[in-house]
Amino acid sequence: MLAGIAAELRGALGILAKRDVQIPARYLSGKPGAGDATGAAGAADRPALGDDCAAIPDGDGYLLLAAEGIWPAFLEGDPRFAGYSAVMVNVSDIYAMGGRPIAVVDVVWGTSAGALEPVWEGMVAASRAYGVPIVGGHTSARSPYNALAVAIAGRARRLITSFAARPGDVLVAAIDLRGRMHAEHPFWNASTGTDPARLRGDLEVLPALAEAGLCDAGKDISMGGVAGTLLMLLETSGVGAVLDLAAVPRPSDVRDLSIARWLLAFPSYGFLLSVRPDAAGEVLAAFARRGIASAAVGAVDGSRRLTLEAAGERQTLWDLAAEPLTGLAGEVAR
Repeated sequence: MLAGIAAELRGALGILAKRDVQIPARYLSGKPGAGDATGAAGAADRPALGDDCAAIPDGDGYLLLAAEGIWPAFLEGDPRFAGYSAVMVNVSDIYAMGGRPIAVVDVVWGTSAGALEPVWEGMVAASRAYGVPIVGGHTSARSPYNALAVAIAGRARRLITSFAARPGDVLVAAIDLRGRMHAEHPFWNASTGTDPARLRGDLEVLPALAEAGLCDAGKDISMGGVAGTLLMLLETSGVGAVLDLAAVPRPSDVRDLSIARWLLAFPSYGFLLSVRPDAAGEVLAAFARRGIASAAVGAVDGSRRLTLEAAGERQTLWDLAAEPLTGLAGEVAR
């Protein structure tokens, strides 16, 4: 059974698409022959690549910048929710790094004014729900296709990053299970229709953990789900992990939701954190106080492999030392 789950995950588009990151990784690495357009000399001055946001030192904290493009099939099939999600996922990226959002800008292309209407309705709805203003961007209703991307700025006092997972850490997954699966796409929606005050309060858990010194490593669960997100976290930190599939928070009342499908789902509120063992209890309690399902789902090690565990059986999902995923590999943990 576990071998079948691993095979399904390895072949999933949400994970394989992460390999596309190898293209910018090669151009922006600053290594000789990498094609770095700014020159290798400038590479050391840029933020490290592979986090949910670029973190730029600024005064006593960090300026955070991020951007997300929307999958074309999603935009075509559900333009309003696609617009909503474009803002929502950017907001999540900022909070995932221990920050708070400032504002977003958008780039929207449409075949007509009518094609843009539901997209804008969704973006504005998310902007109001999360309390993050849309302050500018670019809009065209004279395009031969529909396309959408949103960028965001934020600020953090202390960071949660993809580079700080260490062997011996406890893996914590926190997912808001008070939602439902999208009818066509692998999205778990626990956002639309929810009290905006609750949405904002739930996200405040992340900067509170960072500022209290309880967590400095993690990512938000994105396309590729728990499995793909964990692979990216391990790759940038130069570590490995064992993931206990039975421990991953999962809705109990959704029919036909296999463990593989859930491990690939993109939740509107979902985070994977790598936590020092002495802080794990406090981290879990912080999510519990907000009604967010959270659990210790595994342990970080120095193997540079992601190993799945279920019912006493283990199966390697990915050996990052032998086969990079994004190409944004960090230093090997010692």
